[in-house]
Order: sequence, then structure tokens, then C-alpha cells
Amino acid sequence: MPDSSDARTSAAPASTPGENLLVVENLQVAYGATQVLWGISLSVPRGKVTCIIGANGAGKTTTLNAIAGVLPVKGGKLLLEGNDVTSLPPWERVKRHVSLVPEGRQLWPGMSVEENLLMGCFLPSLRARAQSSLARMYELFPRLKERRRQLAGTLSGGEQQMCAIGRGLMSEPHLLMLDEPSLGLAPKLVDEIFSFIAKISREGMTILLVGQNVNYTLQISHYGYVMETGRITLEGSGEQLFHNDYVRQAYLGGALDHPPADPTRQAPSV
Repeated sequence: MPDSSDARTSAAPASTPGENLLVVENLQVAYGATQVLWGISLSVPRGKVTCIIGANGAGKTTTLNAIAGVLPVKGGKLLLEGNDVTSLPPWERVKRHVSLVPEGRQLWPGMSVEENLLMGCFLPSLRARAQSSLARMYELFPRLKERRRQLAGTLSGGEQQMCAIGRGLMSEPHLLMLDEPSLGLAPKLVDEIFSFIAKISREGMTILLVGQNVNYTLQISHYGYVMETGRITLEGSGEQLFHNDYVRQAYLGGALDHPPADPTRQAPSV
């Protein structure tokens, strides 16, 4: 386990409980007899990007799925805007404006781009605004408008990721969770996806991000958590984690390629 004193002592999130959109308290999750999360706690401030980084199998995706309600919780508590949502089913969490963009996009390949986007506002309370939401997605992602009649399975990897994020935004989330949004994408498309995430953060979107690309993830994150074998082992601001010796050796190849950008002012160039 890394020595986390340098990050933990001075980098606690500068927010009061009322400023946190989501608070996770002592969360425990198991797959049958195998426990995966061992009492993790974290908070996601409103209007900020919070990230979870760690190796494959650390429990990052499990954490997002538990918050979304896809996985049952063995112990602990999930507080959304101060309300306990631990026992709510997934669709009730969507009603409370929680949206998960899953790892691997998980689009319906035999449906068109527009049909996939419309699945994001499947709830009756959202359908009346479907067309205006579509117009907004096409403004955010002009390429999707060009390909709106095209089958999602025929899109490039970057276009599929745009479609998956657009589908997530169609549900009008207050909390947008992104699981490995740059997975399998070419470097130029990685730039584009992270630039978009930084852009919607500056516009006030609250984001919980699991990122395989630790370099970019920490650059656009206001605060972050390092997860290892189902436990939070280190936390701090994005800049502190980027410069932390353990994080650099374990997740950044030991090199400081360039200092992290201020996520409130900058984003990776497109």
C-alpha cells in the first residue's frame, strides 16, 4: 500500500456536505461469496470532475455500477443530494438524474444513432423533451447529426463513444458517470473526448470519471482517488496525484510528461 500522507493531509475536498452531490460511505460490494469493495468512502462535489484511477480489477467499474444501482450493495450507504438512495433500483436513480456511460459504450449496434440517443430519454418524464434534447446533442456532437440515420454498429470507435455520452446526457443528469471513455481510441480521439469532458465540466456538469488514461484523467480532474484491490489507498487534488511519486511510478511510467492543466480554465487541445 502506498504512503498516502502527502496527499491525504492537505488535499481533502474543499466542500461542505451540502456542496457534495454524491457521498459514498463505507461501500461494500460482493459477487456472491467474493467481496470486491471493502468499505470505500468518497465524495463528489457539485460542478466538479472527480476521478477514480487504479489498475484493472481494482474495483473502479464495480463502484460506478453500485452507484448506478446495477449491482446490489452488501454494506454502506449512498447519499445523493443528501438523500439515501442505497436501496433504490436503477431506474429510480435515473429519475434522480444519475446517468452512467458504461465501459465499452454498450450501444445497440442494429439501431440507428438517433434511436440509440432516444433510448437515453426512455423514461416517460423525459420523452416530452426528447426532440429538444436531440437538438442539443447534435449541437454538441455535429458528427452524430451527420450520421443520425446510420447504424451505431458501423460507427468508428470515437463516434460510438460520442453516441454513448450523448445517450447519457439525454437523461438530463445531475451526475454523469463515465467509465473508461477513452478505451481503445486513437490519440487524436482521446484528445477530443477529454476536451469535451472538460468543456461540460466548465459548464457546471458534475462528473465522476474512471479513466484508463491516467495522464489526461488527472489533468481534467479537480479531485481524485486511487483504488487498489477494492480499497481507496490514496486521494488528493488532480495536480497532487499527478505529481505524487507513487502515482507517477505506478500509473504514469515514472515520467512527468507535462504539468497538469487547471481543469477550470483549460482542456487538452483538439
